[in-house]
Amino acid sequence: MKTIFLLCTLLLLTSCFEVERNCSDFKTGEFEFDYIIDGVKKTGRFVRTEDLSINYYDGKIDSSSVRWINDCEFVLKTINPKTNSEKDDMHMKILSTDGTSSYTFEYKLAVKKRNKPLRAQKGVAYRIK
Repeated sequence: MKTIFLLCTLLLLTSCFEVERNCSDFKTGEFEFDYIIDGVKKTGRFVRTEDLSINYYDGKIDSSSVRWINDCEFVLKTINPKTNSEKDDMHMKILSTDGTSSYTFEYKLAVKKRNKPLRAQKGVAYRIK
């Protein structure tokens, strides 16, 4: 009987938890994020306006158009793709926010490719301006 009561109490407490998502605070600004390539941790930076994202990483600059689906989801399309993989649109989703200083996001290809699994990856972007 005690076990059932504890389980019910635990379920009640956890069901009230709601993740903070003030996505509109992150539609524009300058951000940094960490990523790993071949086991090496690197830091990238991007500046986002309502309809443009300029990315700085690995000594390269890349620009993408931004199309907002709703306050927490948008699609990035590379403006001048140089390779076939750069032609693929990316679907970005803000999962949670931490005040106005950072947000956790998930990204994946916007369109699933035939015979390939659709993999979503997560990251954290930190506001720098």
